[in-house]
Amino acid sequence: MAQRNKLKIFNDPIYGFIGTPNELIYNLIGHPFFQRLRRISQMGLSYIVYPGAHHTRFHHALGSMHLMVQAIRVLRFKKVEITEEEEMGLLVAILLHDIGHGPFSHALEFSLVENVSHESLSLRLIEKLNEEFDGALTMAIAIFKGEHPKRFLNQLVSSQLDTDRLDYLKRDSFYTGVTEGNISSERIITMLNVQDDELVVEEKGIYSVEKFLMARRFMYWQVYLHKTSLVAEQLLLKLIKRSKLLLQEGHELECAAALKYFLTRNGADRFDESTLLQFVLLDDVDIISALKTWQFHDDFVLSKLSGMLLNRNLLEIRIKNNPIADEKMRKKRNWVKSSYGLRDGEADYFVFSGEISNRAYNADYQNINIARKSGKLTDVANASDHLNLKALSKKVTKYYVCYPKESV
Repeated sequence: MAQRNKLKIFNDPIYGFIGTPNELIYNLIGHPFFQRLRRISQMGLSYIVYPGAHHTRFHHALGSMHLMVQAIRVLRFKKVEITEEEEMGLLVAILLHDIGHGPFSHALEFSLVENVSHESLSLRLIEKLNEEFDGALTMAIAIFKGEHPKRFLNQLVSSQLDTDRLDYLKRDSFYTGVTEGNISSERIITMLNVQDDELVVEEKGIYSVEKFLMARRFMYWQVYLHKTSLVAEQLLLKLIKRSKLLLQEGHELECAAALKYFLTRNGADRFDESTLLQFVLLDDVDIISALKTWQFHDDFVLSKLSGMLLNRNLLEIRIKNNPIADEKMRKKRNWVKSSYGLRDGEADYFVFSGEISNRAYNADYQNINIARKSGKLTDVANASDHLNLKALSKKVTKYYVCYPKESV
């Protein structure tokens, strides 16, 4: 008889001890696909602004699973039927929901691996694991894809009040030290219920939901879309673009084999199993290692961008409420061309503009319903007496411009 694995306990700074509920979860955590998440930054390059933000997708996945265990316990206590098979599906789906993230998480999405989202990659990897584990992840795949006939199971993994969001807001707030983002995840979970097969929040939990939505707004504008993190991530995108161009032109670039594979890959190429197995070899370490080498490259653009990121000598960035005037952009590009001796097009790596937007609550996407004592369901934006809650449903767009500090 094969020896059973010893189930482990992780000591998490947010929730305390997190256990491995069963042997399948234990084995999935130990799999190289999942262990790779230890080397994927949860918040991209945000540590450039918030020195404590070095936590990883590994931390977040375990935290999300821990909250799912609590949610299942609460719903069962309230007589909501969740079978053991459904419980397993929920735990596996939430544990693996971010397994498809690439280096620095969202920072390089659609850049390093073109035209493929991290959700799509997560699904591909979960399906691959399902083959290895003899179909044990089949229900988790249905829940991950939002196709389980019990809608509330899908919503626990992916909705505007899922255990993914309940963990990352609290976790990112903790590691950045931005207390405005701290939410009571446990309080919200105790207020969850199911009505008409939909995940709802009991009426007495409305203030906790209000706090959650306000915290999302604070965290997005103060942390996730912080201007310094934004310019750093834009520089990283520019650097990947430049490295791809140089390789296309026949220049030599020293970097990890898996990274070079994707830098030389055409976005239209078929994403087959061999490509997937190359992807799981990629992590933050490959990018940092490449930057350390490329800072000494003969190409000025590649060398300059690499040094900027490694030494936190970033571009100036300004956030505006209106689009940036073309004439202003032209003057800054001309200054950069003459000062750095660049050709047409190369100045665009150092002078560029764009837009950012956020909507803290999207009532068009699986709205958060408050269950009144009468049994009536009301959208939280209408149920709340908080004056700003309806405003949070509106999309806010801002515009940014980046350029070398010497050209101010």
